[in-house]
Amino acid sequence: MTGDDGTSEDRSPGSAPADDGPRYEPAPAMGRLMLGLLIFVLAALAVVLGGVYLT
Repeated sequence: MTGDDGTSEDRSPGSAPADDGPRYEPAPAMGRLMLGLLIFVLAALAVVLGGVYLT
């Protein structure tokens, strides 16, 4: 059997399904998650302090 790109794929009963179920991305690493949270908090703080300064 050939796929959409012309390559052959193994569809024997013992093989793992190719794209039959949903695929999930792995969770972000804890350091990367903390970095994103820190950037969000700093941006929120800049907005709040800018609003206080300009009023």
